[in-house]
Amino acid sequence: MLILTRKVGEMIRIGDAVVIRVLEVRGSQVRLGVDAPTDVRIFREEVYRATQDAKGEHAADDVAAPVNGESRRKPGAA
Repeated sequence: MLILTRKVGEMIRIGDAVVIRVLEVRGSQVRLGVDAPTDVRIFREEVYRATQDAKGEHAADDVAAPVNGESRRKPGAA
């Protein structure tokens, strides 16, 4: 894990297309602005986990979620 220190107004660049800017620090909260292409999906961690949990409830026990249109079996499934 890379750990960085930034001040309000400073930025972090990820690759050529993603920029994260520190907008505000208020107590223990930090407001971040993310500038990324529309095809880059951005989630808060708790929303991402809830989405993944919901997907898991709807998936069959022996088939993993499709990757690039392919159906893949979970390891050890018959």
